[in-house]
Amino acid sequence: MPMPSHSPFLLYSDGQGNIFEDSTLYAIGRAGWDAIPVPEENWISLPDGGNLYELPGRKGIGIDVLTGEMRLCDKGWAVAAFIPPAHTGTFMAAYETAPDAPTLPLFCYTAAGWCDGEFYVTAIRIEQDIRQECAGYDAVKIEKGVEKLMSSYPNNRLVNHLAEKCCRTYTCPAARNFFIGRWECPVPTSPACNANCMGCISFQPEEETIISTQDRLQFKPSAEEIVEFTVPHLMNAPFPLISFGQGCEGEPLLMWETIRESIKEIRKHTDKGSININTNGSMPKAVRALCEAGLDSIRVSTNSAQKSWYEKYYRPNNYQFEDIIESLCVMNEFDRWSSINYFVFPGMTDTESEYEALRYLIKESNLKMIQWRNFNIDPDWYLGRMGISEIEEPLGVINVMNMIRDEFPKLKFGYFNPPIERIIGNFEKDFAH
Repeated sequence: MPMPSHSPFLLYSDGQGNIFEDSTLYAIGRAGWDAIPVPEENWISLPDGGNLYELPGRKGIGIDVLTGEMRLCDKGWAVAAFIPPAHTGTFMAAYETAPDAPTLPLFCYTAAGWCDGEFYVTAIRIEQDIRQECAGYDAVKIEKGVEKLMSSYPNNRLVNHLAEKCCRTYTCPAARNFFIGRWECPVPTSPACNANCMGCISFQPEEETIISTQDRLQFKPSAEEIVEFTVPHLMNAPFPLISFGQGCEGEPLLMWETIRESIKEIRKHTDKGSININTNGSMPKAVRALCEAGLDSIRVSTNSAQKSWYEKYYRPNNYQFEDIIESLCVMNEFDRWSSINYFVFPGMTDTESEYEALRYLIKESNLKMIQWRNFNIDPDWYLGRMGISEIEEPLGVINVMNMIRDEFPKLKFGYFNPPIERIIGNFEKDFAH
């Protein structure tokens, strides 16, 4: 993507859905609590599928074009960007929050600006796989797929959930792909969870100031329901992959017996494709049982490679941070694919202490992949709830990525769970088409 010819101008909203540039201020970014200038090479054009939104009760911070000093934009509300899948944000939007400002919903808040007639954001494309690009979704084709599969599996509660909730209500990219018969198929299984994540997207207490973006699964699917639609997907879809553990459920390892039974039955019918689980990695013994049944890959989610930051955010029940490391080690013992779903928060992810903890995690578990995911959370709310008032000087997200890549050249970077064709083949070239 082209870089801007100069630092982009700051954006602001009039509160009525209109966004303008302030040509008296250059846009800057945020890392942790601090507003900081952004190197021009960190700016890329807003990717297709990205969106801009206003931040009520917040004034943008920029650098005065004439004086070079930082100051507030008093023309309207601050603006941030949502960047689409396959891209990782490197700086958050910089703003000052009023005392009565509402808590922001569970989205990412990437720095954005305007230059040369287009919008720019601070991000990097970390994954070349096209599986969730907006241009690849045909609404008419998706709806036909929904109607076809719902009629094919009229009594399957899980297919109905994926259709009515995930596809039609949430427009979940993975669910939409399933209904047009391609790539990764989501398989939610658990209505319960053994963590109390601050930013949980499927359950929030009524007294909380943030609202979950979707409802949690309300039933326990049977192995028969799972096998019924996943076997045909694995047999017929290009680059087929099924994934237990989705945003619309709790922790799938709590349903490990059902998943184990499903995997065994699936493999009686087909050896095609890959079977993955997205999890918090809290139950190493369950992971071992699933590996013995035929699990191919795991993705363990974490906001940090440090025990203290992890447990403050996840607030785990009956497990600890060391268990997730052990689960990754179990996968390595079985020579299976392991990755972490790494929530990137500029100013925390790129501190020296976090970098050293990540290095340790990689070495200890022989990790195969990092999925550099954007952290969907209100930055002020998150730092406040974590009790973090001061943070080390950031190294820079891209710098940390480069240092990790230099030290661990075999470690893969990406955004999605890879199909088996990439795992055992040419990881860099076998993208979804």
